[in-house]
Amino acid sequence: MKILGVYKNGNYTTTILSDGSKIRETRENEFIPSFSENCDCKITNQCDMNCPYCHEGSTKDGIHGDILNQEFLDTLHPFTEIAIGGGNPLSHPDLIKFLVRLKRKKVIANITVNQQHFEQNKDLLHELTNKKLIYGLGVSLNKPSEILVKSLQEFPNAVLHVINGIFNANNLEILQNKNLKMLILGYKDLRRGTEWFKERHENISENQKWLYDNIQNIISSFNVVSFDNLSIEQLDVRQLMTQEEWDQFYMGDDGTMTFYIDLVEQKFAKSSVSTDRYSLLKNIDDMFSIVKAGG
Repeated sequence: MKILGVYKNGNYTTTILSDGSKIRETRENEFIPSFSENCDCKITNQCDMNCPYCHEGSTKDGIHGDILNQEFLDTLHPFTEIAIGGGNPLSHPDLIKFLVRLKRKKVIANITVNQQHFEQNKDLLHELTNKKLIYGLGVSLNKPSEILVKSLQEFPNAVLHVINGIFNANNLEILQNKNLKMLILGYKDLRRGTEWFKERHENISENQKWLYDNIQNIISSFNVVSFDNLSIEQLDVRQLMTQEEWDQFYMGDDGTMTFYIDLVEQKFAKSSVSTDRYSLLKNIDDMFSIVKAGG
């Protein structure tokens, strides 16, 4: 593994490795950051997939965010991370210029795309990866297949994204034991996700119970399994770990190390599910301070 960057943040030092690993080190009893390690950044609400459970409510007529004329981009810290999403971020006409600007700032850019867009744009994603314009690649699962598995294996840093309540046993059968990395996301009861939950409540609840009951076996079937904070809560992941393991692997509550920026609505918040949102400021650290202080 190669070291992508090392930086001092508050009372600790962070090291980012080429496989996506993050190592924090401090001589004190807790990690106290001066600035955000990572920012989850929505750049567009345009997407032609029309997924029925989309918590962003993205549509083919969704608008793109203004991602170039933002003063806070000049205040980003070297080797911190931006997780770019949408909508379909590949549809944004200024995506490449945005990624070039981030690279010049030595910011580590990661991007999440839908499975269909991933399969349609593999050559572009290979190019972005080879040019080090992106490092991490998230792929949101639609329908598992052997073709998908082979495509994911072409990208060493690809992580398959699945949703608690949508992911099921049939999906697992095709994907398990293929040396894949997987991120389990919590089910977000927002926008179309709310309507889909009303329509499919019984099926979603059954899938959530199955995932809860089988989570340990699932973890052993993938090269890496990680969780967002919402799925940690929904699946009670804490009970799977010793206190020592929890202290080693848990990356912090929403708003303590990371936060969310919506460049479509020109707002920022603790996370993408937060209802308390604030207008963008000129400095990334000022926004993080507001989020960390709880508004």
